[in-house]
Amino acid sequence: FFRSSTVEERLTLQHLFQTKLTFKMKFTLVTVAGFATVANAFTPSAFMGKTSIAKNAVKSSSSLEMKYKVAVVGGGPSGACAAEIFAQEKGIDTILFERKLDNAKPCGGAIPLCMVGEFDIPETVVDRKVRKMNLISPTGVEVDIGDTLKPNEYIGMCRREILDKYLRDRAIEYGAQVVNGLVTAIDVPSDHKVSEDPYTIHYQEFQEGSSAGVAKTMDVDYIVGADGANSRVAKAMDAGLYNFAIAFQERIKISDDKMKFYEEMAEMYVGDDVSPDFYGWVFPKYDHVGVGTGTVVNRPAIKQYQKAIRDRAGDKISGGKIIKVEAHPIPEHYRPRRVQGRMALVGDAAGYVTKCSGEGIYFAAKSGRMAAEEIVKLMKGGSHLPTQAEVEETYLKKYDKLYGPTYAVLDILQKVFYSNNGAREAFVELCNSKYVQQVTFDSYLYKRVQGNNPLDDLKLLGETIGCLIRGYSNAKPDAEFSNPVESQKRL
Repeated sequence: FFRSSTVEERLTLQHLFQTKLTFKMKFTLVTVAGFATVANAFTPSAFMGKTSIAKNAVKSSSSLEMKYKVAVVGGGPSGACAAEIFAQEKGIDTILFERKLDNAKPCGGAIPLCMVGEFDIPETVVDRKVRKMNLISPTGVEVDIGDTLKPNEYIGMCRREILDKYLRDRAIEYGAQVVNGLVTAIDVPSDHKVSEDPYTIHYQEFQEGSSAGVAKTMDVDYIVGADGANSRVAKAMDAGLYNFAIAFQERIKISDDKMKFYEEMAEMYVGDDVSPDFYGWVFPKYDHVGVGTGTVVNRPAIKQYQKAIRDRAGDKISGGKIIKVEAHPIPEHYRPRRVQGRMALVGDAAGYVTKCSGEGIYFAAKSGRMAAEEIVKLMKGGSHLPTQAEVEETYLKKYDKLYGPTYAVLDILQKVFYSNNGAREAFVELCNSKYVQQVTFDSYLYKRVQGNNPLDDLKLLGETIGCLIRGYSNAKPDAEFSNPVESQKRL
């Protein structure tokens, strides 16, 4: 080609060739240098300090795909629903700690209709669809409620081991890694509220043939405490104390004929014989009934109250076989501190159980989901660790705005109607009112404080006063008990 060209053409072509060759060499050198720089960033160095990527094993091995590790401690509804949200995020590694994967938590097992739809709970998880509630007063007056329910409305009755496993398995399907182990301690950096230094979780991982498990540690960036009323996460973050009730339940297998009565029926007993400040229940499950009670003010007498609820149920459960005995603490109010640094509490660990009804499953699942959703948004794809102020301003503020009124109303009802036998008699009589039944069921099933008819509300006030007068005149006095240590005022 050069031979057939003029001198000027050959000089021009040689210049272009040399220029192109020089550019290629420079580009190659720059590229190689770039790869070398990236490679060096992930190679341990003697000069690396606490902030190096090699030192901080919590982060991903690629700065281009930054990841944070989130530990959810507790695999019940609150923990499983939180883990499900975290696991769907590419910028988050999700670890779910659960000490007992076949755990059957002592629980009435009632879930509202809105939870079935909102959390996609299949019918295979719901043992019974309760459409009638039988209320029994201290003197034995019975009131059936449920006539205001629509044909497609019901209260779901579940066994916790079935519900919890379903929610946990769904989180695993999304990518959550489950650790079958007991969290024993958490090392909290002194500056964790202002730094990104990792938390160190100490835990005993279950191992076949070992009663104690294998001691291990794990560094994580964020911790969600979903580990119940005796939360170790709450202890580690100094969340403060709260008062609690003891719930006691026996699962009793009764004959098929007796079980027919409870096919769509649940029972609620009130009276100082079954509880001085709560109620006793008979809730239907798949092939048995859960019979239980609870108390805050006289916890040492819980077995006495349990015997009383069995006696009150009488022939309806007679001849039944006790197949399981369960007891568990139930929180009575919010923890003083629910978020500290990069640790947040949900479910029972946060104190999200309503007074009066003692309901906690829905609020556990909802708080777990809400907390995770807000934390995920704040993490911005794994590029930012949320601060305490940010999580308080989002998760806590939204949760309290949504459900604060419900807790307040049920707290008032607890104080008014569960304080003595006269008030309990009034409560049962008041439930004869169709308006009361409508408001009660709508509030429970859909988790909204109902009652926006001023005329009916005013009429209800008059009926309440009348019921209280009659109740106090007919009721037997409450039994006295002395329990100065365990009996505490509701805080």
